[in-house]
Amino acid sequence: MLLFGAAGLFGKWIDLPPTVLVLGRVVFAAITLGAGMALWRGGRETAREGTTPIDRRRDAGSDAARRLDGFALPVLGLLLAAHWVSFFHAIQVSSVAVGLLTFATFPIFTALLEPLLPGERFDTATLVAAAVTGLGVALVIPAPEPADPVVRGAFWGVVSGLTFALLALLNRSLVRRRGALDLAFRQDLWAALFLIPFAIDAPRGPTAAEWGLLIVLGVVFTAGAHALFIHALSGVRAGRAAVIASLEPLYGVILAALLLGERPSSRVLAGGALILAAAVWVSRRAHGGKARAAP
Repeated sequence: MLLFGAAGLFGKWIDLPPTVLVLGRVVFAAITLGAGMALWRGGRETAREGTTPIDRRRDAGSDAARRLDGFALPVLGLLLAAHWVSFFHAIQVSSVAVGLLTFATFPIFTALLEPLLPGERFDTATLVAAAVTGLGVALVIPAPEPADPVVRGAFWGVVSGLTFALLALLNRSLVRRRGALDLAFRQDLWAALFLIPFAIDAPRGPTAAEWGLLIVLGVVFTAGAHALFIHALSGVRAGRAAVIASLEPLYGVILAALLLGERPSSRVLAGGALILAAAVWVSRRAHGGKARAAP
């Protein structure tokens, strides 16, 4: 979550359209993840057992599951592209704090949508925590004025939250059949394919400095963070993971204050406190449940 939170700052450091920015991000992330998969397959684990965990998961899947994955992966790539484009657009039209804190509405969407998945049940406690998170986000938004940059940023932040909730739920369904690196790589690759047509009409390309920032964004703050988050979904319910992931905007607001000089108001600080409280509460409940189940 620290890596994801810091990624929002690149929306201010890179003066490119969100579609071009995200394209650069997913291209370098896909290259990094692809190299990581190749190294994993060629490592000592492969020499000792003949296959990697990624290969064993794939081989264990049925033909029907593979056909389903073939349909789901492009959808995941499209959702990922939509999520990051709306996320960076929210930051560019307003501020890092507004974009991140309104994006934090995704636990609400996740809590409402998760019971629709097979084998999942409605978790009232998670929904309550998500509502508290939503209250924290509401403190950030002023009186609604369509022309207000804060309101525009908040709208796109909420769109980013909805698409991320859908992405998290679908990832949880697939990560148990595919490895985290494999799934993240294919999502980034599909996202790049969807974004290439938009980049062709861009008014300009990245400068040398922006190329460097895109590489750092793609390798460190996308490939690493994305793979870690998807892997975490294999052992944590999506609803709880979503609320715990609300730490992302808190980290981002702090880093924006330190590195960009964006000083949050008292309302933003109050909203961040509510978000942090909900995340810590759900994290403690999840840890306590595992401890009781261990014996």
